[in-house]
Amino acid sequence: MNARAARLRHRTAVARLTALAMAAAFTVAGLAAAGPAVAADGDVTWGVRTSSNAEGADRQNYNYSVDPGGQVTDGLIISNHDQAPLELDVYAADGFTTTSGQLDVLTRDTPSVAVGSWVTLGSGHVTVPAGESLEVPFTLTVPADATPGDYAGGVLTSLSQAGSGQGITVDRRLGIRIHLRVGGTLAPALSIENLQVDYAGTLNPFGTGEAAVSYTIRNTGNVRLSAAQAVSLAGPFGMLPIDVTSVEPAPELLPGESWQVAVPVTGVFPAFVLSAKAVLTPQLAPELADASGGTPQLTAVEGSASTAAIPWSLLVLLVLVAAIVVGAVLLVRRRRRRAKALEDARVKDAVAKALEEREGEPTPAA
Repeated sequence: MNARAARLRHRTAVARLTALAMAAAFTVAGLAAAGPAVAADGDVTWGVRTSSNAEGADRQNYNYSVDPGGQVTDGLIISNHDQAPLELDVYAADGFTTTSGQLDVLTRDTPSVAVGSWVTLGSGHVTVPAGESLEVPFTLTVPADATPGDYAGGVLTSLSQAGSGQGITVDRRLGIRIHLRVGGTLAPALSIENLQVDYAGTLNPFGTGEAAVSYTIRNTGNVRLSAAQAVSLAGPFGMLPIDVTSVEPAPELLPGESWQVAVPVTGVFPAFVLSAKAVLTPQLAPELADASGGTPQLTAVEGSASTAAIPWSLLVLLVLVAAIVVGAVLLVRRRRRRAKALEDARVKDAVAKALEEREGEPTPAA
């Protein structure tokens, strides 16, 4: 894994911890997915949209392809829908995938190492007159030593206000995503790590149990990827196969990011050995095709693991049945031996009695 991916993983982990720690103090609006940003909070009285220029008009997001050492200039339009002037902070930040599979950006107090640090804003604080709009220009400059591949971030506007609780500050943010591809050799790749399968049996000797398949998907390449997933289970030699059809696709992951997967499976027969297989089919966003219109080669990824699936209830039942059968056989044999012994004794007594009677008879005269 390259240094850039390691840094991104570190920043992502820091961002997630920060978000958890500050959940009570901040309300964060999502990045705009299309057109002007609309807040999920009625107290937000402004909107943002992309500038109309050589980069395009009415864009959903900022999408750039820039070679190392290159730059692009663009702008953010901020519209004040209120009847009073509005003061906003404006800044850029790195993006990351949240545990819910959505793209978010780092908070302002968390330093960015990629897109967020490569954007230079015309102003970090603006005053938007009532009912008017203004443009904040910015320049994104890619370092000459930047690693090729995909990056994400956003340009955000922020308004800090006192919350309803004492000492609580609410930071309302609106922004637009930046999807950046740095030119160079593309190497899309996903891996399956720590694949495990666990089995829980049943008290019903002839019933089925439940299994749980878990693993980690990691983006080990330099292109953001999602993936279709397929999970299957089988006993020895592929017997009693089960295909799980309800596995949700993995969300788009940035290079270096990971995603935890847990798949419950019911109706699994305990066949002594249970094998699980997971297959990922990487999927590239359509807008991420390279400038020539081609698409990087995507290769399916497989992982497998096995565990014991002992039918203990059935084995106990079989042992009990076997014990009953063996006991019955032994009892029958014992009864036969006793009957034979009694019969032998009876015959012996009868012979002895017959001999005694014969010896007691008078000897006939000559």
